[in-house]
Amino acid sequence: MRSLAVCFLLALACPATAGEFRSIAENGTPMYDAPSVRAKKLFVASRLYPVEVVINIDSWVKVRDHAGDLAWVEKKTLSDKRTVIVTAAVADVRQAANDQAALVFQAQQGVALDVAEPPAGGWVRVRHADGQSGYAKINQLWGI
Repeated sequence: MRSLAVCFLLALACPATAGEFRSIAENGTPMYDAPSVRAKKLFVASRLYPVEVVINIDSWVKVRDHAGDLAWVEKKTLSDKRTVIVTAAVADVRQAANDQAALVFQAQQGVALDVAEPPAGGWVRVRHADGQSGYAKINQLWGI
């Protein structure tokens, strides 16, 4: 019986495509150690927190965060909205996609930013929650 259950779960498992990123849809989303609301809560994620999809199983998704930690979330708690998180101590966000462009703002490590346009040439256009936008280097961000 146990092997039948394992086969059933494997049949339902849909591996994610490489680099499939999503974000957490609402504040206070619990992240679990197993695909069940009765599982241990590992931590609670904030809205717009970027995650990488590892695997889909029915109504649950196993995700990886910027630190490499794995957790399970209910599929309904994920958004298709693309966000990134600043991994550098400070990310400079500039008016154009080059180092000589005027500085628009700086984002501290751990800040989530909306992805405004697809990345190109090592840069991505991002938008801060306060509305400011510009270009940041992708090597200072996670979620691309």
